[in-house]
Amino acid sequence: MATQDKAVALKKMKWFATGLLLAAAALFVLARSQHEAGAWAWVAAFAEAAMVGALADWFAVVALFRHPLGLPIPHTAILPANKARVADNLAEFVRDKFLGTDALVARVNTFDPAGRLAVWLAEPANAALLGKKAVAAASQMLEFIDDERVKSMLHEALRRRAGQFDLAGAVGALLSTMTADRRHQMLLDEGLRELAQWLDREEVQGILAGKIIEVAGEEYPKLIGMLGFVGLSAEDLGNKFAGGLVRGANKWLHDISDDPEHERRKAFDRSVEGFIERLKSDPAFRERIDQHKREWLERPELRTYVNGLWDEFKDWLRRDLSQPDSTLNRKVTGAASSFASALSDDPALRESINEHMRDALRSLAPELREGIARHIAATVRNWDDATLVRDVELSVGRDLQFIRVNGTLVGGLVGLIIHAVSMLMV
Repeated sequence: MATQDKAVALKKMKWFATGLLLAAAALFVLARSQHEAGAWAWVAAFAEAAMVGALADWFAVVALFRHPLGLPIPHTAILPANKARVADNLAEFVRDKFLGTDALVARVNTFDPAGRLAVWLAEPANAALLGKKAVAAASQMLEFIDDERVKSMLHEALRRRAGQFDLAGAVGALLSTMTADRRHQMLLDEGLRELAQWLDREEVQGILAGKIIEVAGEEYPKLIGMLGFVGLSAEDLGNKFAGGLVRGANKWLHDISDDPEHERRKAFDRSVEGFIERLKSDPAFRERIDQHKREWLERPELRTYVNGLWDEFKDWLRRDLSQPDSTLNRKVTGAASSFASALSDDPALRESINEHMRDALRSLAPELREGIARHIAATVRNWDDATLVRDVELSVGRDLQFIRVNGTLVGGLVGLIIHAVSMLMV
């Protein structure tokens, strides 16, 4: 009921109770005017006792909230005079009766939050609503994000985590895995095949011939000039040299590929093993790698890269959120529906969620109940007397007026009984 409606109902009950008092007073005056003859004696006895009962209960009800007639009578205005004690008692009542740990846990068992959540999320409209709320929340969050602070935070987080990362050890472990069972020799074979195929290309041989002629012309110009006297051209000589170089290189590459025990393979093994061992155990080498890592982390390009990542992500998110069929909306809606199905089909999952909530309540209940009790007590203590009286009277004052009504009627009946007894004693 609204405050205004409560005030109207209270006022009506006050007038009704007061009206009964006035009616009793009128009956008393009328009976007295008849000199209490005959039945008027009974009316007078009823009216007199009814007035006493009405006035006594009026005094009792008014004394709860204020001084009757404004007179500072002791033990009146009970509620404002004992506001602190009322606040403490109310807080303790709520704490002990409503916020007990066992009561809260029992409520979770009865309420079955996981089951109710499954039913709620199973409704497509509710899952869609959750998606819309997520989109709205994300949109609002984007407007309040301090981009520069986020970029600095991301940059510092990356620097801190990368600074703690053992790069040399990680590379050594990775290479150890890659070279297990001589897998690195397969990489060497593949490299040799690629190199042989590259050398077999005509354009590559042409490039080599051109370089041979260019170098020879710069280093041995007289020799190149004499070739004309013996019937050779510089181009022919370059092609012959290039062809011989390619044939010799290819033969050497094939020798390495065909011989698992070739000295070059062994040298490759020793180089790889030595590099891995230095990564794992050479402090100076590891320090050099870490120093390069730290230098790279201090480069402005890293901050530029991080800033670009954040800007791209934010732009993508803003574009996505503006779409009617947002990816975030679909993901949240789909996740909610999937979670609802999982909850519905898996009683153990529901029980697990409920158990976690019970455990959380057991852990939080003591602090929660004390905190709420302190809040209630402090709130009531901070109310001014007029506010406290008004709010309490609006809440229970209408019911208290029935005390006045009952006092009037019961008092009148008691008056009749007393009058009857007195008649019998005459």
